[in-house]
Amino acid sequence: MFLYFCGMTDVHDKATRSYNMSRIKGKNTKPEMVVRKFLFANGFRYRLHDTKLPGKPDIVLLKYKTVIFVNGCFWHGHKGCKYFVLPKTRTEWWLQKIKGTMARDRAAEIALNVMGWKVIVIWECQLKKNNLTSTLTGLLSEIC
Repeated sequence: MFLYFCGMTDVHDKATRSYNMSRIKGKNTKPEMVVRKFLFANGFRYRLHDTKLPGKPDIVLLKYKTVIFVNGCFWHGHKGCKYFVLPKTRTEWWLQKIKGTMARDRAAEIALNVMGWKVIVIWECQLKKNNLTSTLTGLLSEIC
């Protein structure tokens, strides 16, 4: 059985699609864990997913009044990135969903800046093998 969305059929049945979507994590993702392990190994101590701050930052460095968001390129709409490709089915729905996420990201960043926090955004593509070292060393200099 195929589901019918906006003139397109889904290649999975409802139960399979539901299972696939349930496996997508919002916290403790692999890119986030890479950044956390690097920071800890370099002597930084941090809090995770502070619900008291706008946008629930992935990493909060209280000592440096700095927050770090580790964003997935697809879910947060990383423009110009090869990992951000809109799906061919339900394109309008996905576009609205991603635009909403981008608007929330901007609002959280503005609110944090107003509160005096430094905001650092690290994209998933920046943590791939060819960029990993330069991204993480750049992160150290950006924090300090």
